[in-house]
Amino acid sequence: MGSRHLAASCLATGLLCALLLSGCASDWSQPHEAPTPVGTLGAGFVPTATPSPEATILPASGSWDDVRASPGMRVVLLTADADAPTATISEAVRTWARENGADLREVSAADDHIDGIVAAMDENPDLIVTGGNSLIDALAAVTPNHLDRQFLVLGAELAEPTHNVTAVDWTGASFRGEGLGAASAYDEATFTPERSAAAVRAGVAAVLHGMTGIVLWID
Repeated sequence: MGSRHLAASCLATGLLCALLLSGCASDWSQPHEAPTPVGTLGAGFVPTATPSPEATILPASGSWDDVRASPGMRVVLLTADADAPTATISEAVRTWARENGADLREVSAADDHIDGIVAAMDENPDLIVTGGNSLIDALAAVTPNHLDRQFLVLGAELAEPTHNVTAVDWTGASFRGEGLGAASAYDEATFTPERSAAAVRAGVAAVLHGMTGIVLWID
């Protein structure tokens, strides 16, 4: 094959690959089926008494392991901090998305927390997952006014969450906002890859089963 034909063939192949890749990218402006849980919650995840709004529950360790999200769930990862805990949580969310076939986008709120939250909502996701303490005060201000948006806060919590905000915490996390005491002393070392991965899975399992507006404690 001549060099001209070879170049043309390579170009055609490249264009085909580009088209295939672009075809895989979903259009979030279009409606899609709401995500559903695949699998069942294990014993000890759901408390014997229905939790009240803003309650803290202690699901049994690993009781969320068999629950996955249906493929194509639209998730935005919203962050603002450049610290190690946020990086660990972010990687856990990315890994979860790959394993569950979720459609993940990432939004940074580093420049302006309120604008970042609005940008995440404008993507029209099924769920907004947040990591990092600096977003908590802005989330507390925005989320009560957008009850149609579901939020999952990892490694921190809102002091008075509305029913659309679910949090996952543990000893060493639980920041609740400026001027408010945490449920335990903050310790960056507790933000391990294993605990962050468990937090994502437990939190998403709760949201998919309609257990929202509460705090899951996963020590």
